Amino acid sequence: MTRLILASQSPARTKLLTEAGIRHEVLVSDVDEDAVQAKYGVTDAHDTALLLARAKAEAVASLPEAEGALVIGCDSVFEFDGESHGKPYTAEVARERMLRMSGSQGVLHTGHWLVDCRDTAADLDDEAEGTETEDTEAEAPEGTGATVGAVSSAEVHFAEMTTGDIDAYIATGEPLHCAGSFTIDGLGGAFIRKVDGDPHAVVGLSISTLRDLLVHANMGITDLWDSNNQ
Repeated sequence: MTRLILASQSPARTKLLTEAGIRHEVLVSDVDEDAVQAKYGVTDAHDTALLLARAKAEAVASLPEAEGALVIGCDSVFEFDGESHGKPYTAEVARERMLRMSGSQGVLHTGHWLVDCRDTAADLDDEAEGTETEDTEAEAPEGTGATVGAVSSAEVHFAEMTTGDIDAYIATGEPLHCAGSFTIDGLGGAFIRKVDGDPHAVVGLSISTLRDLLVHANMGITDLWDSNNQ
């Protein structure tokens, strides 16, 4: 049974996978996002989302706990008025952003990166090199060595928000740790008028994009369905 590891501490992402019936484990990376961006000089929101997703997936894939598993890393970046917005962290930043976003729209980019950490034929050849083998049939390796990524984007349209709405929302603390200062699957959903694109991308992990990436690891999304939920 193949393991899927989510390289993210986001409760929304693990909830989404659980509700989609996909069995998974969570293993959080220790990636310094600012340092990664500074190293590569990426400022475009689309490319930043993919770069950070890759950094998180590869960091977790390098851990001993990831051996024999598939690792999916994700990161979301909000593009608004030509600027890239990550998590605001402070009430002041969130308020300034939301006042501008009121009645307007932006694009939420969610990067996905999949790493196949299962043994490949080359791995088994390396292990067998220099050792005597008996005339027995070895199991065929499952791993492909795939390390692939994709971005799923959606345009988010916001309703007009009063300063009272904004202050009340910020007071909950929810927008401070969300890309773009909003959620669609929580309290912030009250202020989203419509979404053009994959709504799962706005939550932070596109199930259909995950399905596409799994093809490169010779896996189907149904192979990861939790039999206990069927």
